[in-house]
Amino acid sequence: MTTEATTAPTSRTTWARRVTDGVEPKNVIIAICLLIGGLRYGLAGLGWAAFAALFAAVIPTLFIQRGIRKGTLEDRHVGHRQRRLTVIPFIMGSVLTSFAVMIWLDAPADLTAMVAAMFASLFPILAITVWWKVSVHTAVAGGAVTCLGIALGPLWLLLYPLVAVIGWSRVVLRDHTTAQTIVGAVVGAVTAGLTFWLAR
Repeated sequence: MTTEATTAPTSRTTWARRVTDGVEPKNVIIAICLLIGGLRYGLAGLGWAAFAALFAAVIPTLFIQRGIRKGTLEDRHVGHRQRRLTVIPFIMGSVLTSFAVMIWLDAPADLTAMVAAMFASLFPILAITVWWKVSVHTAVAGGAVTCLGIALGPLWLLLYPLVAVIGWSRVVLRDHTTAQTIVGAVVGAVTAGLTFWLAR
């Protein structure tokens, strides 16, 4: 159960909500795709970045919004653990579709590797979610920062404190425990980083 309706609207929770909503996985995925695409490959890279983001972020968001309208999902962050077990496989299918098309059309290597990293990260997230509500927010953020460091240089790793801030927001809102945010960050960083490094 999420705390959107149960958490008192204090200054602390207000800022936590802003962080949680502003740096949600969808936004992080779009940002990292555009950064890698634009900085590594210019205008052509931005086009491929938009394509990757469509399947990794936009289509999954539309799927979640449809679930909210139908009443099968309760909120944009899918706070109910068991309901994530239906959302994550859909996202995996969407990401895999974009990966297949990008391989077929010989998309830029780093963007294809980025999509592969997203897909690979969803496996441990799904497996853990079967019994524990690991944080997708910190998993995506941790993986994104690691991939940025590999693709664009180690200075991008200075964004890691942002992952901690995201974890703080999830704990303050009582959507996750501290352990769930830490495990999410580690799983995302290791799985996405290793996959990206091997696939590029």
